Amino acid sequence: MRRSVGAKIVVTALAASLVAACGSDPGDEGPVELTFWSWAPNIEKVVDAWNADNPDVQVTLSKQAGGGDIVTKLLTANQAGNPPDLAQVEYQSLPTLVSNDVLADLTGLTDGVADSFADGVWQQVTLGTDAVYAIPQDAGPMMLYYRADLFDEYGLAVPTTWEEFAQTARDLRARTTDHYLTTFSANDPGWFAGLAQQAGASWWAIEGETWRVTVNDAATTRVADYWGGLVDEGVVNDQPMYTPEWNQALNDGTLLAWPSAIWGPGVLAGNAPDTEGLWEMAPLPQWSAGANVTGNWGGSSTGVTDKSAHKEAAVEFATWMNTDPAATELLIRESAIYPAARDAQTGPALADPPAFFANQPDFYPLAQQIADTAAGFTWGPNVNVTYQTYMDSFAAAITDGTPFADAVDAMQEATVGDMRSNGFSVAQ
Repeated sequence: MRRSVGAKIVVTALAASLVAACGSDPGDEGPVELTFWSWAPNIEKVVDAWNADNPDVQVTLSKQAGGGDIVTKLLTANQAGNPPDLAQVEYQSLPTLVSNDVLADLTGLTDGVADSFADGVWQQVTLGTDAVYAIPQDAGPMMLYYRADLFDEYGLAVPTTWEEFAQTARDLRARTTDHYLTTFSANDPGWFAGLAQQAGASWWAIEGETWRVTVNDAATTRVADYWGGLVDEGVVNDQPMYTPEWNQALNDGTLLAWPSAIWGPGVLAGNAPDTEGLWEMAPLPQWSAGANVTGNWGGSSTGVTDKSAHKEAAVEFATWMNTDPAATELLIRESAIYPAARDAQTGPALADPPAFFANQPDFYPLAQQIADTAAGFTWGPNVNVTYQTYMDSFAAAITDGTPFADAVDAMQEATVGDMRSNGFSVAQ
């Protein structure tokens, strides 16, 4: 029988003292053998480093597809009774796996681990409660990328507030009709979710055994109205990201800026290769002058399955992989991730800027400062429904010229309806 995340947290909180006992590893049966599912490129080199130094706990890696594919496979394997001991899981997928009894509550096995991470990152693996369901691996703090050369050409200052950003978009269109400051995209809900986080949004919360769902809260509606207003004015484009047209607009300078995340340089290098050395990075504009907060767009964690017979050893490996200096350096150099662990964000592997941003030597020191300001956020058990409704409703709003706030209301209605139909207790 499917249980709500809220109910599961109550049960596991009462039984926290049993976790260590359930996860303890027998000492007389030879090496502990753990299985690990992950999609990160070259992560086998991290696993090999662990195995070389830990003969008593050996990890076998199985490479998987990421995103929703690994979630589906984990659900199937858990139902069949043979999930892996550990799995790489995106933050927004954790509640789905917890509510289906796939992931274990690691409370009691992670003492002191939270200190290695920014509060906003740690909240994503706790679901806003005292329970712990994974160890953060990589983070996706958001920032603003902009064409420094074109900002200079058109006499634009880098905006520090969203009010300034809007005025910059207007000023640019007044000086040239060949360029837009940026575009609003209806095809990547993670982008919108990160912007909503920065504004203070709280889409899901757990209250005892009940979920509180407020996807259309005041912060999210504010973000939607803001971008809808700019689209209506015609001062930002409304074309989706990741299309050939978007790639060309980045490459030829039609678009001057992109609110994105730490992984943005890789996208720009692949999609706008002619612009190497012309971009710079700055903090996201703020809703209030002098504020200092960002959102996260992307990121993943390492979870331990509830059926693992070796939870203690699994947590030890997951913690080492995501906090140990040697391990995180391998993750950066070999898997090309931005580590969630604070110390790793200033480690030697990030001493130099991305090659595409060689003109900005302080890229990673600035990124670390931004990452530490990420707002906390609790994900819900049906993010896929919320995200699909975003794409459908915002695309329709752009086509029909209807208020963006209506699209946010549609996200709320679809999210609540789906949760209730699947047996979750929901309050609004």
